[in-house]
Amino acid sequence: MSTGTSDVLAPEQEPVELARFREQWKAEVRERQTATSGVQTQPVPGASTAAERIIPAARSDASAKTATITNTLSASPSRGPATHVVAGAPAVTTHASHGHSHLSPSLAHAVEVYREAVFHEQHSQLDEALRLYRQAFRLDANVDRAYFIEEQRTHERSATQPPSHKKAPSTVSVDEVTRDVQKLEVRKDSKDKSFVTSGFLAQVLKNFPENLVFQPENEKEGLPINLIPDELVLQILRVLDYTTIERFAAVSRKARILSLDSAIWRDFVHLAYKPPQIADNESITNIMELYSSDYRRAYIEHPRLRMDGVYIAVCHYMRMGSSENAWVNVTHLITYHRYLRFFPNGQVLSLLANEEWQPQTVIPMLKPSLRMKGFYIGNWSLSGSTVYITNLVEKHLSHAHATTEPQRNRYFFQMTLALHSRPLGRWNKLDFIGYDSVNVEDGEAVPLPLRNERSFWFSKVKSWPGY
Repeated sequence: MSTGTSDVLAPEQEPVELARFREQWKAEVRERQTATSGVQTQPVPGASTAAERIIPAARSDASAKTATITNTLSASPSRGPATHVVAGAPAVTTHASHGHSHLSPSLAHAVEVYREAVFHEQHSQLDEALRLYRQAFRLDANVDRAYFIEEQRTHERSATQPPSHKKAPSTVSVDEVTRDVQKLEVRKDSKDKSFVTSGFLAQVLKNFPENLVFQPENEKEGLPINLIPDELVLQILRVLDYTTIERFAAVSRKARILSLDSAIWRDFVHLAYKPPQIADNESITNIMELYSSDYRRAYIEHPRLRMDGVYIAVCHYMRMGSSENAWVNVTHLITYHRYLRFFPNGQVLSLLANEEWQPQTVIPMLKPSLRMKGFYIGNWSLSGSTVYITNLVEKHLSHAHATTEPQRNRYFFQMTLALHSRPLGRWNKLDFIGYDSVNVEDGEAVPLPLRNERSFWFSKVKSWPGY
């Protein structure tokens, strides 16, 4: 019998499944409101409306999944906020139960590449940092925002969570491992001799046995070097160059330990790092603090110009030629070389030579007494990894008549170069930053074009001492 009202079942007449679904839906609505406003709402009995009661008894799987993710992202008052929303940032799913972030595989890889780029930038390795930044943004356009979110979450977790002795599984990049390992040091004291090292080599030395000896190739034969005291071997190593010492260190574990003696590398550091390699007000003590008193690592990683060889730049350019045949175009490939040789007293030699003068001929002649066209002598200094060459003045050929007065130079030149380490060598590349011509009278500097100039690469000369 109809009473004119809407056909709504009384609560006691509703199916059990419909009642359970309605209560679940109301609970999800309350949790959404709590996550949005931060205020916990209390359920009101009997507050359901007709709109709630006419909702279908089932929903799509996609809606159920959305509600589940919303519940997972909701922050409990005891744990604090579990998400950070940045406009335009990629979606990051975070589980409030344990606080670990889970990125998609492609985005996670992009974040790791971005993290490596940040590390290289912090260590002044700008070329490598720029390459990694480009790679990261090619993988994902929003990688910088994802990296910011991950770093902020890590900082908050470390500030709020108590220290735990258990290490949580995580994906760590190679550079992060290197940073952690670089903080380790191995010190082995034997007969007042200190062996100090850090970095990856420290991890390797930890696995070495305590008592080391030289092992013969044939066990039936003895090895006379074992009869020589370590102190005498160290004195021999101190008179060798660093290349020979490293070759000796590759022979055995015993040789590696002996080659790490601080006295050996302290000599190299004190010989190399003095003005103009470092500033006048900079001390070696401050430099060693940056490398945990590891002299070998400081000698390898701290910027320095090498003086046991010459920096050579091979340059090319094209020049159009003339031809009697109108259908034939003649093009000449012009090759020339630039040479830079540095001396410990702050003097630098610069030579510009054409292809007639090959390096095999020029290098033995490259001395301060050389006089030829394109030969200059100036001064150099090193600040960080930037090389400044000033007062480059051309040294003319000797005049035939002694009564003839030498012409006064109206200009001198100055260069600014960036010092780099590249594979198969340390501090073996110089890149042009600036090249200026300076008027002697008024000091006006005019930049010169660097269209055809190329980088300088180091070439070692055995007969030249390093210091």
